[in-house]
Amino acid sequence: MTTVTRPFTEVQKLIEEKLLSAEVRKEHASKIAEILIHADLRGVNSHGALRTEHYMKRLEAGGINPDPGIVFNPTGPVTGVVDGDDGFGHVVADIAMSHAIEMAKENGVGMVTVMNSSHCGALSYFVENATKHKLIGIAMTHTDKIVVPFGGKESFLGTNPIAYGVPGKSENPFILDMATSNVALGKILQRKEEGNDIPEGWGVDETGTPVTDPAKVVSLTPFGGPKGSGLSMIVDIFSGLLAGMAFGPHINGMYTDLDKKRKLGHYFCVINPSFFTDTEIFLEQVDKMIKEIREVPAAKGFDQVLVPGEIEQKTEERNRKDGIQLAFTTYEYLKKN
Repeated sequence: MTTVTRPFTEVQKLIEEKLLSAEVRKEHASKIAEILIHADLRGVNSHGALRTEHYMKRLEAGGINPDPGIVFNPTGPVTGVVDGDDGFGHVVADIAMSHAIEMAKENGVGMVTVMNSSHCGALSYFVENATKHKLIGIAMTHTDKIVVPFGGKESFLGTNPIAYGVPGKSENPFILDMATSNVALGKILQRKEEGNDIPEGWGVDETGTPVTDPAKVVSLTPFGGPKGSGLSMIVDIFSGLLAGMAFGPHINGMYTDLDKKRKLGHYFCVINPSFFTDTEIFLEQVDKMIKEIREVPAAKGFDQVLVPGEIEQKTEERNRKDGIQLAFTTYEYLKKN
């Protein structure tokens, strides 16, 4: 596959202009572009600019509301619900996390569920926002069925990602952002777009047999067998059932029925360390933990022990200077009027 490397600011502007051409509200288009570029900067291209064309198709088909009336309903001192009015999940999730952050600052904890949303992009963006306020962030979202439950051959679960963000004092924040499947569906689609095989164990065909051709993937597999299956159910409960939304097989598909609103749910929790311990000591201890885990002797085949999110943070630092890499077809699509 032919790729191009372009300044992230250029690609971000192209995404925003493409969304504006579909009458997406200016501030919403800016936020969506920012979150997509966040993923590309971190090297998570499956959740970056690549998604723009799909979002445009859903907009044109009526599956996303381009001008939603998003409403936050507080339900208690530390709880609330955001109704996304079927708008872009990136914007809806950002609003929900902002309310959770403010409640945590005032009352120690903030928990917000989201209803009537759509795909919200990389969860790392939202938990990282919490760490900028010296707060701990947690985010979950469910997706339509694409993952076989442990022991099954037909999909039932979504990739159902979960993310945590923990601030440090001088170190970069600890960011864990992971699907509960072995990989996110976007990575399969990216390999398919690139014309590359996938490692065995990422996906299975209709018989439940592992395949390496991304075009033959019918379902994904949970990470860690029964552990991934169980955690995926937890994510569906917190972001789906707790928000009054559907679960697994009852969620409208991302790549099917583009005219239907997806009605996704999300869950955000923010914790203020100062309500539990001395914040400065906490931040110093996080730094100490990160530094000491890096000092653990590396096993054969590894240069060094790294913490979750560290590779992505280093990739972002490099890409901010050198530009982001994306498929030439994606770049051409973004430039097309």
